[in-house]
Amino acid sequence: MELLHNETDSDSGVSDIANFYAGKTILITGATGFMGKVLVEKLLRSCANLNAIYLLIRTKKGVEPSVRKEQYFRCVIFSKLLEKNPDIVHKVRIVKGDVLEPDLGLNANDINTLASTVEIVFHCAANVRFDQPLRPMVNMNVLGTLKVLQLAEKMSHLLALIHVSTSYCQCNESVLEERAYPAPQNPFAIIEMVETMDDAGLAEITPKLLNGLPNTYAYSKALSEDLICRYNKKLPIIVTRPSIVTAAIHEPMPGWIEGVNGPTGLMIGAARGVIRSMHCNPDYASTVIPVDKAINGMILCGYQRGKVSAGSKAGQQSQVEFCNLCISSKALMSWGESIETGRKFFYETPLSFALWYPGGSIKRNYYHHLFCVIFFHYLPAYFIDFWLLIFGQKPFLVNVQRKISTGLKLLQYYTTKDWDFRNEKFQEMSNTLNATDQELFDTSVSQVNWETYISNYIRGMRTYILGESDATLPYAKKVLRRLYILDWVSKILFFTLTFWFLWTHLDGFVEKSDAFIRSSLYSIYSEHNSTIHT
Repeated sequence: MELLHNETDSDSGVSDIANFYAGKTILITGATGFMGKVLVEKLLRSCANLNAIYLLIRTKKGVEPSVRKEQYFRCVIFSKLLEKNPDIVHKVRIVKGDVLEPDLGLNANDINTLASTVEIVFHCAANVRFDQPLRPMVNMNVLGTLKVLQLAEKMSHLLALIHVSTSYCQCNESVLEERAYPAPQNPFAIIEMVETMDDAGLAEITPKLLNGLPNTYAYSKALSEDLICRYNKKLPIIVTRPSIVTAAIHEPMPGWIEGVNGPTGLMIGAARGVIRSMHCNPDYASTVIPVDKAINGMILCGYQRGKVSAGSKAGQQSQVEFCNLCISSKALMSWGESIETGRKFFYETPLSFALWYPGGSIKRNYYHHLFCVIFFHYLPAYFIDFWLLIFGQKPFLVNVQRKISTGLKLLQYYTTKDWDFRNEKFQEMSNTLNATDQELFDTSVSQVNWETYISNYIRGMRTYILGESDATLPYAKKVLRRLYILDWVSKILFFTLTFWFLWTHLDGFVEKSDAFIRSSLYSIYSEHNSTIHT
């Protein structure tokens, strides 16, 4: 990856990155997702002189893209930006399209407009669920990427295409370098297979295709990267691989989070008291990256790749580049430290609704974890659902625990393995920036206070996902105290009943045991005497 070292000599008051994006026209897919929203907000705020941002948005639940744009800017992360510069929204233009449709669902006029004006493409659209069958994953993540490449090929002024992948696209590799890796199979052959084979056949062949990868998400991302390398026709592409993307550390606001994938769902389940055990190696690094650090990294990659393209001759062969948007293990907390820190802040900022007192622990041994799941997840769930039925209410907790167990199985693959994600290019790219850009597009984590980050993360989860403001904290703490008392009363009652049962049945048990022993000894003695006499 070439880097323009002379840019570091620029005046510290000038942003070279903002100057690069000034006057540029950008296309973003997946803009309505968690990372997409942060990307749009950051570009509008820190690169306000850009020409336009086109967002590829589909009709959803009968709501047209134009209406969805109004809903989009009601998101809280845009509030400060719009207060300061309400006219900035006019730089955002909506194109009706869908990654799952032929030609991205674009009409001829929109294709011509994008082909003649767009200079930067951020391809963020993806199906990020871990529990999906093969067909929707390939259609969205692999075939969808192919359609974006086909559109990009028509763009006469394209300077950079930033494809968002994942650092877990090659889970079979203990070390992930910033380079291309071949997929287990030819991505074009897999696309053809998905188009022709029925669901039953795909389900049967999927385990063989995964070749040890944990889920169809990782597999589809490996296919997408390989497809990009095979397809590349002198397109200026850089593949970015963020690790586990979590809540914002600073921008657009500390703790902002959306969606319940990954660690966020685990946090909610633990805070509700329904997750009391997790299979995890507490010593391994929690390979997370705050969303604003990842987005700054993506913008940096677009800047770097675009500068190289702008200095290249027309038609010059462009090789696909790779950048792992990951934090070095030494700068991260371990899973054990993260979970214990989170537990501490759960008690300081509890939820207003919980089914039980938050507790439990992580388990190194899978069978120890399984034992705890049976006794502390499922048995209480069946017990509570039984009483709900008695009182004429609809039972729900067993079904909740089944979903939790599925989620934990998917997550524990990542918490029981250790990877080395190399990030030399990511670090070097940041180090070559001038002081202004290092502040505006900060990717460093050397000074991160992870305890403060986790505290803000939990508050963000309460506020932005569960809708619980700080005003609810006094009530939530009362609920927590009641649950604490109930938890201790239940434990005392359980151990008291267990002791009483053993005490009342101990004499009978001893008498029966004594009789059994005497009977056994008498039988042995009789048999011995009989043998001697014989």
